[in-house]
Amino acid sequence: MFGCMISSMQGVRFSGALAGSTLDFAIIDSEHGSRDRAEIQLLCMVLRQAGVTPIVRVPIPKSEWVAMALDAGAAGVLVPYCETVEEVQAVVATAKWHPLKGEYLIRAVTEGVLPSDKSKAYLENRHKESIVIIGIESVPGHQNLDNILEVEGIDGIFIGPNDMSTSLGIPDDYSNEKYTDVLKDIISKSDAKSVPVMIHQQTIETSATAINLGARFIMHSSDSRLMQFAMQDQMNQLREIAGAAKTTAEDHVDTA
Repeated sequence: MFGCMISSMQGVRFSGALAGSTLDFAIIDSEHGSRDRAEIQLLCMVLRQAGVTPIVRVPIPKSEWVAMALDAGAAGVLVPYCETVEEVQAVVATAKWHPLKGEYLIRAVTEGVLPSDKSKAYLENRHKESIVIIGIESVPGHQNLDNILEVEGIDGIFIGPNDMSTSLGIPDDYSNEKYTDVLKDIISKSDAKSVPVMIHQQTIETSATAINLGARFIMHSSDSRLMQFAMQDQMNQLREIAGAAKTTAEDHVDTA
């Protein structure tokens, strides 16, 4: 499955471009992006109309944020920076049994007991296509992965390279064996549980590495970065035709 991060896109005017994007999914970022519930709802609608599965990266691993994303029309959630079984149980429970809350939700998760058979059938049908992806982005998260993978209902594992490499003490050093060994271990353990892994990479080279290591959710780059490089490539082709010097995105970055 192939997709990208939606970090800058707003409004409905991008729907035409999305329709021809060949994306299977897109992650709407509300962890690092300042998006309100109305904007997330609009983007979910635009993505669905373009035939792209909308997944919302919620700000923190809390069930309340999962519920809000689902209410906005998301097909699923990416829950960042999880480290404990309890965190994962809470967000998976909400993704699979929303709108159950409180004591009834706890009973559904810990005992498999729901208010009635009718309620169980209703909620199972309501969430039969809901996706919940758990972010393993730190050393403690990696160390607790075996226990986390025992939680029923996880549909994917996400690795954030910047967070993980920083936690490992080697920020953004993605060629370091210490980092690639962690990727291999997470993919191996997740595969053993039939859970696919998603790694958010920014370049063709690093995304190719993720594919070769066994990642099955390929989240490549972001909307703004893809637009930037597509624009740079075509404008440089025109500069070459005109006999002008090529330029790069970095040439136009204000570093003052």
